[in-house]
Amino acid sequence: MQAFTELYYQLDESNRTNAKVLALANYFREAAPEDAVWALWFLVGNRFKTLVRRSHLREWVESLSGYPSWLVETCYERVGDSAETVSLLLPESGEATDLSLSEIITQHVQTLGDWDPMVQFQLLRELWPTMSRRQAFVFHKLLTGGFRVGVSKALVVRALSEVSGLEKDVIAHRLMGKWRPTARFYAALVSPEHGRGDISRPYPFYLATACEDPEDGLAAPLKDWQVEWKWDGIRAQLIKREGEIFLWSRGDESVTEQFPEIVQAAAYLENGTVLDGEILIWPGEAKQPAGFDVLQTRLGRKHVSAQVLRERPAVFQAYDLIERQGEDLRTQALSERRSALEDCIEKLPTGGALRISEIVRAPDWSHLRALWKTSRERGVEGFMLKRRASPYRSGRVKGDWWKWKVDPFTADLVMLYAQAGSGRRAGLYTDYTFGAWNGDKLVTVAKAYSGLTQAEIREVDRWIKKNTLASRGPVRTVPAELVFEVAFEGLRRSKRHKSGLAMRFPRIHRWRREKPAAEADTLETLEALLVE
Repeated sequence: MQAFTELYYQLDESNRTNAKVLALANYFREAAPEDAVWALWFLVGNRFKTLVRRSHLREWVESLSGYPSWLVETCYERVGDSAETVSLLLPESGEATDLSLSEIITQHVQTLGDWDPMVQFQLLRELWPTMSRRQAFVFHKLLTGGFRVGVSKALVVRALSEVSGLEKDVIAHRLMGKWRPTARFYAALVSPEHGRGDISRPYPFYLATACEDPEDGLAAPLKDWQVEWKWDGIRAQLIKREGEIFLWSRGDESVTEQFPEIVQAAAYLENGTVLDGEILIWPGEAKQPAGFDVLQTRLGRKHVSAQVLRERPAVFQAYDLIERQGEDLRTQALSERRSALEDCIEKLPTGGALRISEIVRAPDWSHLRALWKTSRERGVEGFMLKRRASPYRSGRVKGDWWKWKVDPFTADLVMLYAQAGSGRRAGLYTDYTFGAWNGDKLVTVAKAYSGLTQAEIREVDRWIKKNTLASRGPVRTVPAELVFEVAFEGLRRSKRHKSGLAMRFPRIHRWRREKPAAEADTLETLEALLVE
């Protein structure tokens, strides 16, 4: 546990990539496999569901420390993180546990979820004095499902590659899909022997890079590029191996059971086939797919009813073939993979839930730009530009795959409420709620917390603290004076908001210092952007 705690702080306190990779590599070289695999499990983004409620932790530290509840809550609001607040307020023991990370997880973290709050308190009361303050902080992060640290999966893969001597692509591929954090898995992960592997395992996804102006930025004629519409769906891989079918989202989540119509259509694929593509909701008679909000209603279902299948049918739109008859095709040129994909799809029955992406053809960049400008009315986000000679790479490798998106929607909105951030933003009001005019009243339409510079954040924070009108818990009501241009990807109707609208991916585009609140946008203006 001590080694993992030290690793956490080394990663958290450094912003240098090489230093983080070095810290990771040193840890994996020294850690026992049963500890290394748990560290790996957390570092690549896995976490437990909340086993102990954060509010309970704050209640219990109040009992042990003797601090009044108002002071504990004030500390929490200032720090912005329950795990850190509790570790700081606990009486200092001066001890440091010598239990390993795997022992902490299996003997304490996992078992706590089996007990009611009173028993949890008694168990923690016995455990806390055996931990240093830093160990307690990391322990609380694991316990509450809030473990996050400034390291990407790509850096973890790079470190494991250095330790094992294996190529990064090999490590990345072996980490795909669902795996259990066991010493046996870790040994297989870093072993030079490839083995048969899990038949459900997808490949690491190749991710595109954003492109502002391809005509100026891409040094190649248009004929060297494969152009496709960029759909607003769920990126996924469809796999058929040994007669079994698997559907994985880009987030490494199995969504097989949630889209039975796609699984049924995939039954006609050859064994040893892996398709890369997009899941969309696309009723048979519609000219374009339904919005992402409709697609979201299909996620997380344990049972998909006949009505849902009828009203919100899903399709898998394939745009790459990365395995055929068990052969890995990723090193082949995209043009060759596309030809094989067309041959694969042509052999399937027509009218099913499997289709192939459309290739957009234009004589030159100017004609392509004219088509790009029609993206909104087509229900797409722009274009995907892929070099025809490109292999299928792992992760976001710049140069061969680009996404040319149309500009987002924007609206000038008024700040109504503010809330302090967490972690590094603790103590600063960085999370804002914005409203638009509905007659002579402002109604909330969006929340956003990104887009301002650090200097602007501090300036807005000072203004909020100076001008707060009312407080309700951590939320501050402010005068309707500050106007911000908020960018967003789409708009839909929502019964959960008083305005009846909800924005997709709202973020602050700029602070409109020159604009008075009376000139902010209206609900009527926003409703005009709805696509019914």
